[in-house]
Amino acid sequence: MAVDRMKALPEDIQKHLAAHVELYQRDPERAHIWDSSVIGVPGPVKTLLLRTKGRKSGDDRYVTLQYFRPENLYVIVGSKGGVADHPAWFLNLLDEPRCHMQVGAFSSDAVARVAKGDERDRLWAMVSEEQPQYRRYQARTSREIPIIVLNPTASKTAS
Repeated sequence: MAVDRMKALPEDIQKHLAAHVELYQRDPERAHIWDSSVIGVPGPVKTLLLRTKGRKSGDDRYVTLQYFRPENLYVIVGSKGGVADHPAWFLNLLDEPRCHMQVGAFSSDAVARVAKGDERDRLWAMVSEEQPQYRRYQARTSREIPIIVLNPTASKTAS
């Protein structure tokens, strides 16, 4: 496969992802463990709902993402299936790292940071071992797929 050939996710995948966001907003506990095979990713996987502030619009933006817990951290990956551009949610976090995360019944404001250097290498090894699909995504693109750590700042349980 040619590097940077994919410019956007296929429409059917975008529809499945949008439906998962809607499910998470209605029933976070049911949406937490998701059968990602509908988008071609081995699953089921643990997911969180991330709310960012749109860098252009200022509006709340929502996305569901697989997350990992190495070293007791909340780690997400800006893969976007290996397409050429970074995901919008990642660009939003670069502009405004304060965000909100929902992990099943657990809900918290958080601050995001991009893992760099040795930390990024270590976390990449852990997440790509757990989800080998990320290695294929990295092979599709010339951009370095970012690893993001979410640091919860205040929490509550969803009612």
